[in-house]
Order: sequence, then C-alpha cells, then structure tokens
Amino acid sequence: MSQIRFENVNYIYSGGTTFEKQALKDVSFAVESGSFIGVIGHTGSGKSTLIQHMNGLIRPTSGKIYFHDEDITADGYKKKELRSKVGIVFQYPEYQLFEIDVLTDVAFGPKNLGLSQEESRMRAIDALQLVGIKEEQYTLSPFELSGGQKRRVAIAGVLAMQPEVLILDEPAAGLDPGSRKEILDTIVHLYRETGMTVILSSHSMEDMAEYAERLLVMNQGELVMDGLPHEIFGRYKELEKMGLSAPKMTYLMHSLAGKGYDLSTDILTVSDAAEEILNLWRKTRMEARDDTRHNHWTILSPVFRDPSSGPESKTAWNGFVCHICFFDSQCSGFYHCDGSDGSFDCAVKSTGELYAERVKIHFYDYSLNLLFQPFSDAGRQFIQDRFFECN
Repeated sequence: MSQIRFENVNYIYSGGTTFEKQALKDVSFAVESGSFIGVIGHTGSGKSTLIQHMNGLIRPTSGKIYFHDEDITADGYKKKELRSKVGIVFQYPEYQLFEIDVLTDVAFGPKNLGLSQEESRMRAIDALQLVGIKEEQYTLSPFELSGGQKRRVAIAGVLAMQPEVLILDEPAAGLDPGSRKEILDTIVHLYRETGMTVILSSHSMEDMAEYAERLLVMNQGELVMDGLPHEIFGRYKELEKMGLSAPKMTYLMHSLAGKGYDLSTDILTVSDAAEEILNLWRKTRMEARDDTRHNHWTILSPVFRDPSSGPESKTAWNGFVCHICFFDSQCSGFYHCDGSDGSFDCAVKSTGELYAERVKIHFYDYSLNLLFQPFSDAGRQFIQDRFFECN
C-alpha cells in the first residue's frame, strides 16, 4: 500500500482571472513508505506547488490525493491530523523561528497538537538530539545560532511532531558549503535512524545523485520523468532542454565511454567514479603489466592535505582525505580530488619540495590525465610546465 498517492491532480492559480496559470497538469505518482525521493525542476516548474499539496496546504482544482488510502481532498477530512503526519520544512525555515529560546521554539508544534508541556518538552529534546543541537544551546535565543544551526532547529520543530513523512523544500538553500553538508548529512542520518519517508526538493543535481533513491522531474507543471537517479541522469540531454543538468560525474563518465574506455555511464558521484576508474586502471595494469607504456602509472594510497596550509607548504599533507589520486613517475607529479565542492587540488613534487595550486576541473583529456584550469595565470603555467611536459 502506498503512503501518498496522486491521481490526475491539476491545480490552477487565480482561476477565472486574467492571471490564471495552471501550475500542475494531470500529475499522478505514488510514494512508498520509507523511501527517499528527490524532486527536481527549474524555477516555476511546479515543485513547490506539488509539495504543498502533499499535506493539504493547497487543495487541487481537480484530481485526488490519498494518504494511507484516505482521500485528503474529501470534505470533512482532518487536515490538522494530516499535517502532524506529513511535515514540511520550507525554504529558509529559520525565518519562522520566533520563541524566546531554542527548546521552547521546538516544543511549540507538539504543544499546538494538544500535548502536555512535559511531553512537548521531551519530544523537543529528542528532536534536537536527532539534529545534533547540543544541550547547552537549548536555552539560547534561536537568533544567537549560526545559519546552519538555525536550519537544524527549524527541522527539529517539524520532527518534534513525529511525522511519518518529512518534506524539505530546498533545505540547504543559501548556506555556505560546510553548513550545507551538515544539513544534508543530518537529513540522511534522520532517514536512517527513524525510517521515515523523506521527500527532498533541490536544484543541486550533486545532492540528488548523492542522496535520493528515486527522482521525480517536474517541467511546466507536468511530471515528465519518474525513476532511479542513474536512469534519470542518463537522459541528461533531455534534462538540458528543460534547463536542468546532470551531476558532473555523469558528463565525465559519458565522455570517457565515448572515447572508448570500458566504464559504466551509470556513475553519479565522485567516490563511485574514482572506484570505477581505479578498477579499469587495475584491469589495464594486469592485462599489460609487461608493457612499458603503462608502467609509469603507480597508484598512491589516499593523500591527506590540510586545506588551511599555504600554497607551497612542505608539511601540508595531513587531515584531508581525497577520493581520486594518481601518481606519474615520469613527471614526478600527483593530483587528487577532494570531492567536496567539485574543485580539485593539484600538487607537483619537484626537487623534494611540495607545491600546491588550487585548481578547477575543466575537461577529461586522455590516458587518465585530467586537464586542469588553475585560478591564476602563474599557476596555470606552473602546472603546464611541470605536469603536462611528459604528455
């Protein structure tokens, strides 16, 4: 039995006026209990309107919506009970924080459901622990917290109502990379710990590739794709026509496969791409270990680098795990990918000294070498002179 089910749902904003606009067009799909679903689409595609239908905030112009096989559009259906079971965290939810301290704010939802003050408090504490807010922060004003902490407190406010379904509309919007990762990791932790259904709307294809088990693609109010992430992103040319894209690794793996490399094009994440490329490298080495043309490739165990160290530090390599790392003994050079934000660190070893230059990936070249585009002209020349001279 599906948990949420849409049947031929249509919604028209400002119907019968000159501003009439159809936001949803004959949308049908089902959500199974305990699933992690991503909703993607460009601005104005109908994502937010779709989400607001899921707990009855918006009533469809036509069509039916079911929660546990009960029609939530029917007259007399108890919407308050539905909203305690299907919780929505909107964009910038920290703007909704208003109580004197963190604990009181999170306890507001359960208290509004009619629970006692003590039960509301216990639910609030459990929810705050789930999202990683420390006990010493419970008595702080929400406005004394960082952006990422505010976002987690807002999520805790929904969790305190103990929903079966947690819906998040762009939960990491506007956050710095570190806070963004914290929020997404928190959501994954909640999903694994509680077993609740999670529906996540995001513009980040990298996030969807990393976390979602199934994707719904909205375009001009229609549900145009519904499937597994590798199936959806494999149709990246269609996505591009809608103003969307695929994860960077999708383009990389398709490019490599197009050049004749025996690599899967279903790869979506940096870590999976690294493993796939390394497996091909190992296979190639095994098949041609006596061929000197391949002998200059040597694999390194993960390199560690402290991002806070200077660009020419001899002691920089500690505390930062990479995902991809190759060594080229002809050039005495190596490079690695940190995988955190799509950027790369490149370092070249010369006369016993370590040099590091912050760079961005540009395009895949050949022979498992990456073509780098350093930020500075001096850095570009350095990499070209020291790294590519052996190509």
